[in-house]
Amino acid sequence: MTLTELRYIVTLAQERHFGRAAERCHVSQPTLSVAVKKLEDELDTPLFERSKSTVQVTPLGEKIVAQAQRVLEQSSLIFELASAGKDQLANPLRIGAIYTIGPYLFPHLIPALAEAAPQMPLYIEEGLTGTLRGKLRSGELDVIIVALPFTETDVVTKPIYEERFEVLLPAQHPWTEREAIAKEDLLDERLLLLGEGHCFRDQILEACPAITHQLNSPTNTLIAEGGSLETIRHMVASKLGITVLPQSALGTDQYESKLLASRPFVEPAPSRTVAIAWRASFPRPKAIDALIDAIAHCRKLERNGTP
Repeated sequence: MTLTELRYIVTLAQERHFGRAAERCHVSQPTLSVAVKKLEDELDTPLFERSKSTVQVTPLGEKIVAQAQRVLEQSSLIFELASAGKDQLANPLRIGAIYTIGPYLFPHLIPALAEAAPQMPLYIEEGLTGTLRGKLRSGELDVIIVALPFTETDVVTKPIYEERFEVLLPAQHPWTEREAIAKEDLLDERLLLLGEGHCFRDQILEACPAITHQLNSPTNTLIAEGGSLETIRHMVASKLGITVLPQSALGTDQYESKLLASRPFVEPAPSRTVAIAWRASFPRPKAIDALIDAIAHCRKLERNGTP
């Protein structure tokens, strides 16, 4: 039994597909298949049920994969501990962020971190909360930037800033005459939302529960779903509806022809708390501190209107 074989079965359990698992492990599919079969023979028990269309983990395999995950986490910690006494800002920092934060924070965060810790290489990734959670647990990412609530065993979560939501409108929309928009008024318009799986969509529905009833209505024609905030923003600019966005993603100044306008909500306005999360065992607290300071610097520049 080797760490490589354990990594193979953990990846296969996550992907449920030999081809995709092999691609993630940077090996050929036959190499991965042979290694998994070898481990099953050594353990004298099948870990996976195989068919032409899918791969399922057996009940006993679930327990063994979970233990393998813990072993991999601990083995990764050995290497990190070995370098902990060295410069904590010398090794790469692998940062993940949800889709509704990454595109708007990373362009400012990366140069801020590069200035604060020029010797620390950065790896960045965007994804859904569930995907980032798994990669944080597996050690593929060191720290993730998510929206609360977020809880995970043996993971430290630290709120870093609060961000209000605003209504994004076509520039000629009648609501541009208002100073603020009531949440209930969203029901009167075609509201463009992200697809399922995005926590920001859930936060909007939580802020205005009546929208959920319209989503569940088979005759509903008010909700259109998009795959990204950028797509939805362009749809609003094309007068296909309105949407709700976090302030950092409004982008009304990016349209030279003034196609978009935004208005705040009537108090109490919906908002989200953005937080960073990292494994409690992560042995480079100075890297985390550098990230927190860089994010705070970016937020300060944003409040002061500095690009």
